[in-house]
This record gives sequence, structure tokens and C-alpha cells, in this order.
Amino acid sequence: MASNRHLGRVIAFQTLYEQEFRVDADDKKFNLDDVIKRNLNRYKGMVEDTDFVEQLVKGVNSKASELDSKLQPVAPEWPIDQISRMDRIILRMGLYELTYLSDIPTKVVINEAVELAKAFGGDNSSKFINGVLGTIYKNKLESEDQPAKTKTAATKTKKASQ
Repeated sequence: MASNRHLGRVIAFQTLYEQEFRVDADDKKFNLDDVIKRNLNRYKGMVEDTDFVEQLVKGVNSKASELDSKLQPVAPEWPIDQISRMDRIILRMGLYELTYLSDIPTKVVINEAVELAKAFGGDNSSKFINGVLGTIYKNKLESEDQPAKTKTAATKTKKASQ
């Protein structure tokens, strides 16, 4: 299943890349569903979990603005529109998986994004992707831990005052 999902991510990446390229080129004939279908047919028999591919592509597509707004503060020196198309799509995919596909372990999501960056990005893409997604994960852990710390401190304060 792992390699199946890896190939699924490659197909999702290719589909999202084609979408962004064609939309930027003002291609009026572009149809996302047709491109997903064509790309899945290209790998017919090699990918069993086609629902994962469709969910990833359509999820990233529908949440692109939201994902970009979450990515921007993590890499403030790189405005989202100045990040290479490939890196931007990989970051969106990784963040979408981290945010909406909770059944996939965080380390797997980040590792898969880094592997996509190594395969399709520039020389420093994998380090950049790892740094951004790693920071998002670290911030998420810290924010999840914050209520527990606040609760513990409140309990200690209450006990001390009694």
C-alpha cells in the first residue's frame, strides 16, 4: 500500500501541476475531472487506491487559498506566488494531508513530500519542503500541548491557593 500511495501522490502532483500550468495559460478547455481520469488511466493496474488520488487532488484544489494562507506565515521571506510552482504544489499537498487526512502518520506525509521534492523540485526543494512542513508540524504540536500546560498550571494555582 505504501508504494501504491507514493505513486498516487505522484499522479496527484502531476495532475495539480498540469492544472496550475493550464489555468495560468488561460486554457478554457481545462477540466480537472478529465485530467484526473486520464492520469489514473495512464497508471491503470498500478494504483489501487484511486479514491486517495481523487481526494488529494480535489481537496488541494478546493482548499488552495486556505492552504496558502497557512503556508505563508511559515515562510514569510518567500511570498507564496514566488515559490516555484512545483514546491508550492508539494507544500499544498503535504499541508492538506497533515490537516485533513489524519489517518496518515505525520512523518510519512513529510517524508513523501520531501521525496516528491527530490524527484520534481530544484536543488534545495527537499530542504525547503522539509523545513516548512516540519515547522508547521512543530507549531501544531506546541498549540496542542498549550491547553494541557494551561490546564496543569491552573490546577497547580488552584491547589496552591487552597
